[in-house]
Amino acid sequence: MKKDLRIGNVTIDGILALGPMAGVTDLPFRCLCKEQGASLIYTEMVSAKGIHYNNKNTGNLLETADSERPVALQLFGENAELMSEVAKRIEELPFDILDINMGCPVPKVVNNGEGSALMKDPKKAGRIIEAIAKAIKKPVTVKIRKGFGKEDANAPELARIAEECGAAAVAVHGRTREQYYSGKADWEIIRKVKETVSIPVIGNGDIFTPQDAKRMLDETGCDGLMLARGVQGDPWLFARVGRYLETGELLPKPPMSELIETILRHARLQLEFKGEYLGMREMRKHVAWYTTGYPHSAKLRVRVNAVETMEQLTKLLSEYVEETEHIPCEE
Repeated sequence: MKKDLRIGNVTIDGILALGPMAGVTDLPFRCLCKEQGASLIYTEMVSAKGIHYNNKNTGNLLETADSERPVALQLFGENAELMSEVAKRIEELPFDILDINMGCPVPKVVNNGEGSALMKDPKKAGRIIEAIAKAIKKPVTVKIRKGFGKEDANAPELARIAEECGAAAVAVHGRTREQYYSGKADWEIIRKVKETVSIPVIGNGDIFTPQDAKRMLDETGCDGLMLARGVQGDPWLFARVGRYLETGELLPKPPMSELIETILRHARLQLEFKGEYLGMREMRKHVAWYTTGYPHSAKLRVRVNAVETMEQLTKLLSEYVEETEHIPCEE
């Protein structure tokens, strides 16, 4: 197993990255993933226009903690001049790498010519990368997909352009935009990107187990691994993958006591970061993810949707533990 990853002038101790997920990888969740062994942390994507026009919702998205570094702050947009101006404006913030989102499949982003829409126009994508790379001293990276549609598997071409325009690394999700998150990720395209460029390539897509992680490394030769949907409700996946890659040992999932303790800690972090009203609403989906595969989790998911306070969540989880105390976990 490769021990570290170098992106521009940033040395990362390890090869496991937490992928950017809108509405998921906020500061509280990122801190939990870091503790479990995430080597490089990506923020939720933030709009360049939002920063430019001082949108009140961008403040939280730009906030990072020293404990989670190195951090890649992810920016999205489609105007090279505006994005480079914003990049220069925020460069003094405490992040280490600026990542450009060219993979988001969400219609409201794509319809604005942003995210994965940029894969349809590699020259424009190159202009954006070059403008930002020239505007700031911090390393600039790019996250892309296999292509926009099934006939447009142009990730190797776009990765080559990114390298030529100053990108220090590229992350590749092995699905097209049209696939969203359905079907199977094409790891072969990650291998092709790795063979095309000399900058580090981070593989992304369908890493749900330690064995998946090892297989992606073996099949693609990628330099780093990006875990995303696989860690929703399971920040421990980083620890399990890390141990497996180093020793071949498969660690078990956490016991119920650790699961509940982590959920409550996550909730307390959400309260500190977003307040009780928003924090508890954020925790509803996290609780559903955390308890997937545990006894009576479907019933708990229904009940947690009514939770509005930390006191209610604590009571609900206490009742859940009592109800499931003698029931073995599903495999």
